[in-house]
Amino acid sequence: MNRTIARRLAENAYALRIPRNAFSSQAPGNDVSSVPTCPSHEHEVKQILKNDDKLYDVAIVGGGMVGMALACSLARMPLTKQLNVAIIDSNPALQNKLIIKKEDPPDPRVSTVTPASISLFKDVGAWEYVLQNRHAFFDKMQVWDYTGLGYTRYEARDINKEALGCVVENKVLHYALLSCMQNTEFQKTIYSSRLTSMAVHRSSSSTRADSTSSTTTLHNQGNLVKLDLSDGSSLYAKLVVGSDGGKSRVRELAGFKTTGWNYPQNAIICTVEHTVENQCAWQRFLPAGPIALLPIGDKFSNIVWTMSPKEASDCNSMKEDDFVKAVNHALDYGYGPHPKSSLLGNGDIFSWLRADATSSAKESFEIPPKVVKLASARMVFPLSLKHASDYASKRVALIGDAAHTVHPLAGQGVNMGFEDAFALSKVIAEGIAVGTDIGEVSLLKKYEAERKPANILMMAVLDGFQKAYSVDFGPLNVLRAAAFNGAHYISPLKRSIISYASGEQKLPLFY
Repeated sequence: MNRTIARRLAENAYALRIPRNAFSSQAPGNDVSSVPTCPSHEHEVKQILKNDDKLYDVAIVGGGMVGMALACSLARMPLTKQLNVAIIDSNPALQNKLIIKKEDPPDPRVSTVTPASISLFKDVGAWEYVLQNRHAFFDKMQVWDYTGLGYTRYEARDINKEALGCVVENKVLHYALLSCMQNTEFQKTIYSSRLTSMAVHRSSSSTRADSTSSTTTLHNQGNLVKLDLSDGSSLYAKLVVGSDGGKSRVRELAGFKTTGWNYPQNAIICTVEHTVENQCAWQRFLPAGPIALLPIGDKFSNIVWTMSPKEASDCNSMKEDDFVKAVNHALDYGYGPHPKSSLLGNGDIFSWLRADATSSAKESFEIPPKVVKLASARMVFPLSLKHASDYASKRVALIGDAAHTVHPLAGQGVNMGFEDAFALSKVIAEGIAVGTDIGEVSLLKKYEAERKPANILMMAVLDGFQKAYSVDFGPLNVLRAAAFNGAHYISPLKRSIISYASGEQKLPLFY
């Protein structure tokens, strides 16, 4: 009788998050035999967990920035910090903590972190690790067109903020999230391997199995997912999260369909150096695509230059001096004049809408600081738009680039991924709070319902910009100039654009 009561209490421990050994006189361990089980079910459990197969609550496939954001969030929330999590990624940085030296030149792979993402990082305690390394807040941004017909300036003070964003090297963001997670008692196992196959395992067992000092339920929860890795090991999970990038293996194996297309453009990225510190984000739309100059601190900036594949190949093979000249040409008088004045006068046509004029509307056009030196290797990558038709199915969810890839012209891709990760972690916590199976599709669809519409809207906006600025046509050029000037002088529109790009509000035009 006492053994029956102990077993039933143990079967309900998952929903209450009470350690199993509180109900058993046996010491906890990884062996299935250490768990009080009904003898008639022991054989089936042992068949499920062959050899050294492990059982986890969540398996995160892809330990990059977005995957680590999910792990960090799970590690910090009271309802999820006791989950047993596997992280599958062959990146050695996950096992061997990366040493970042401030005196080293910045890596060309950077992200522009929005105020909304910064708030999420602060919530889980990761932002303090970012601040310990090189980063660059910027409070101004200037955007203009190569035709010289229009420009707009955005300033943080327009929306009573201290910054529009912060440019951070990807390796610093990854380090911050990894450090944040490691400084907890979070139960995680890192597999330095790659996912090779994934299949749903059907179980009729009503027993529970213990793995790696955590509790995982087989009781009346249908299917588990078996993951086979490239090193020959296998593991089981109640929920598999694909955060493995645009060529997601999880998405492929789970059968998620995608829509999208490749842009006829490549992006070339690199780090450059100035004689003075750059404190503004600059973006100029050129005939073949935009060029962005982003501050990264210590007189360094990051270049993201979109152009045709042939132009990208030519720029990548240029001598350093020639490339520096090409960059300065593209950011200055190249392709067209500076916008000296508004196409529409001084914006008086918008005076009826700008009684509450923003301070940046009074700022004149500025020339970006000259680039004097190339400070890193140049990297080239193709651009595409891709979107998964679904973000969730039973026991599988997609986040980040595995669910959506976008054009980099506004630096929104990784911020969309961060919001995915934190939204999914909250949905998992909600499921645990009410005793729901965290791999249940009805629960995971709540995450999809929250993130999919927001991501589709952002993708539509970015794709619209890409298409609008890829055509050199007289009447369209005038319309683009009018849009620039409208954004510059119409205060409510400017504030709405800044808030939307900052991740802090939705565009009222669409909602």
